Amino acid sequence: MRANQKIRKSIKEEVFNYTQVIEALAGYKKPRDVINSLLKNGDIIRVKKGLYVFGEIWRKEPYSSELLANLIYGPSVISSDYILSAAGLIPEQVKTITSITTGRSRSFDTPVGKFTYKQINRERFSFGVEIKEANNGKYFSANPLKALADKIWLDKRFKPTSPKSYYAYLNDDLRIDMDILEHYLDKDYIKRLNEVYSARKINWFVNFLKQEFLIK
Repeated sequence: MRANQKIRKSIKEEVFNYTQVIEALAGYKKPRDVINSLLKNGDIIRVKKGLYVFGEIWRKEPYSSELLANLIYGPSVISSDYILSAAGLIPEQVKTITSITTGRSRSFDTPVGKFTYKQINRERFSFGVEIKEANNGKYFSANPLKALADKIWLDKRFKPTSPKSYYAYLNDDLRIDMDILEHYLDKDYIKRLNEVYSARKINWFVNFLKQEFLIK
């Protein structure tokens, strides 16, 4: 059995690590040389050091970019633009997987796409996290309203002067679908969001939501 066949038979997941490859190649005298050959032929693709996906010819199902985002750099949670797009809150299709992290901000350009990570403090990072199912695994994702709060918080271009400032920002700049946004508005959740951020920029955002959607 050839090395590429042996790896595909041994590894069931589409996303896998270096240890799994080495175990699959047990018995080869120079497994690193075999790995380099597999990479050169496109049988496997190195996303980053120690993290791989199968090349298209050996792929049984699509790999999860969201799962990769959690694995490339962590701890991390997918949030901001990518979640806003996935939830239909903004009209643009966002290809870059945007995440928040407690580590320093980073960006990774990989053979399978671009992944960005923005630093946020631990309490804000931990709030509003949802666990989503992916192919052969699970990944961490922000609730869409939390993702919008993260976008507002991390957008240094936006410098509000009052709650009224958010109308133009959300409608004209981000082009938020207000009907979809209303679906995610829960009074208790908004209150907790305000407490967790404990900052004027998000406090004004919460006040805008209450005024715009008549939340008491």
